[in-house]
Amino acid sequence: MKLFLKGERCYKEKCAIERRNAPPGQHGGMRRRKVRAYGLQLREKQKLRRVYGMLEGQFRRSFAEANRRKGVTGETLLQLLELRLDNVVYAIGFATSRSQARQLVRHGHIEVNGRRVNIPSFRVRAGMQISVLEKSRKNQLIKEAIEFAQGRGVPSWLELDAAALQGKVVELPVREDIRVPIQEQLVVELYSR
Repeated sequence: MKLFLKGERCYKEKCAIERRNAPPGQHGGMRRRKVRAYGLQLREKQKLRRVYGMLEGQFRRSFAEANRRKGVTGETLLQLLELRLDNVVYAIGFATSRSQARQLVRHGHIEVNGRRVNIPSFRVRAGMQISVLEKSRKNQLIKEAIEFAQGRGVPSWLELDAAALQGKVVELPVREDIRVPIQEQLVVELYSR
């Protein structure tokens, strides 16, 4: 499945998923085994982990926090993952991929409410301002990402001021706002075994 991990490359003809017409390996055309319920659940969890670029421990802690909170656990988990700073930087459009957004945050190019933050897992809340540091505004990668993001669109729960390189979290995302092709119920079932 196409997870759009490589940023702009996933929208072009060089995408690895679209170039491959058979499963990987020397005997790719051979028949595969039937996938059981556990395999489907594990695949959904791994897909979600890879989309957000998280390690197993980080993901497990996020799930535990979503499980403690009130509401539907799967939707709460997706909301917690969407509110990570690296994902918000990607969604606003300061980066072309989540991994590039993570690197921008890690290298200190992003500030939240006027304070420099270099922790990708920083949880953003409604009303917070996310902007590019003054000295990083000339960065060519960020400029290209903004142009690319305007074609891709910004989610409705975020607001972008492209001229000032600032974004704002208007409200918390709901399930309809999250565009990740995932069945979160399978992840909840996997962890509740």
